[in-house]
Amino acid sequence: MECGIRNDEGNSTQSRPLRIVILGLSITSSWGNGHATTYRGLMRALVNRGHHVLFLERDVPWYAENRDLPRPPYGKTVLYASLGDLKRRFAEEVRTADFVMVGSYVPEGAAVGEWVTSTTRGTAAFYDIDTPVTLAKLERGDTEYLSADLIPRYALYLSFTGGPLLDRIEREYGSSMARPLYCSVDTSSYFPVPCERKWGLGYLGTYSDDRQPLLERLLLDPARSLKKERFAVAGSLYPDTIGWPPNVEKIGHLSPAHHGSFYNSMRFTLNITRADMVRAGYSPSVRLFEAAACATPVISDYWEGLDIFFTPGVEILLSSSAADTTRYLQEMGEEELRAVGERARARVLAGHTAAHRAGELESLINGTRAKP
Repeated sequence: MECGIRNDEGNSTQSRPLRIVILGLSITSSWGNGHATTYRGLMRALVNRGHHVLFLERDVPWYAENRDLPRPPYGKTVLYASLGDLKRRFAEEVRTADFVMVGSYVPEGAAVGEWVTSTTRGTAAFYDIDTPVTLAKLERGDTEYLSADLIPRYALYLSFTGGPLLDRIEREYGSSMARPLYCSVDTSSYFPVPCERKWGLGYLGTYSDDRQPLLERLLLDPARSLKKERFAVAGSLYPDTIGWPPNVEKIGHLSPAHHGSFYNSMRFTLNITRADMVRAGYSPSVRLFEAAACATPVISDYWEGLDIFFTPGVEILLSSSAADTTRYLQEMGEEELRAVGERARARVLAGHTAAHRAGELESLINGTRAKP
């Protein structure tokens, strides 16, 4: 982090150390994906709890060219070249692990899952960071990284999305245990730091077609009317056809090492939720927790279940129009702004850190291992 001091968290496990293997989309590169920051925080927290964690990542060109953490300093991370390479080199680790977790969007993920569930003697789990997208794919017969037949073979279906969707996964797809394992924040990287407030409102997120209309309405339209206010948008893959107002600073891919400084450099941050996640509800974005951990007030769109994470009007601010966003920017005083941010940070520290998620995962693993 560019300004401030380190603020580490650490928790040791009360149970015996577990041998854990995670096969995820990426932990070495956050370019164009939100998986890496989740895996980094979770892996770090699991290691802090005394567990032995091996992360296996498929070596693909687009991440090889954009690695912002090529050697994670916790656990062990190894790249593999192909499905065959994975099977040849890591069969013993998978076979003898206490817990093996396959993530969504892993290349050839369905084949990886078939191999894992037939090989490991421990607990096999699927970690769905994209649950509404996954179920839509299954309905279309798309088995890019998961098949319907594979779901019952996983002892655990862990999901970024909670609520009624989990009952559906058990009822319609035969999962023996579908549970939420929401995203979280690593508080060693995200915390308040006195910084210059460069921007009134900023947004951090990779371009997506379904989010762009909301970005236009909730940030770009206010920027066009508030010409003296400064705005920022950071993220990759935005097309050249977007007309950025002159008071909006467009920043390309921003490494997670700079996310904390980015949040600390604005009065408000904007959260926009993917359409699939809005329809499903109960799908908090990692950006919500990251910004809140920095005590930066969040202006967000609404989706069902949001109030189980933050209290609207108290810990988070809701916007559905340019007028809503403009009102916050023009009318909220610094004292009220600071109070909203501090309440949100307290909520995150009480239940949404990577350490909390590692503890929840440990309990779920031990619960499945205790079954007859």
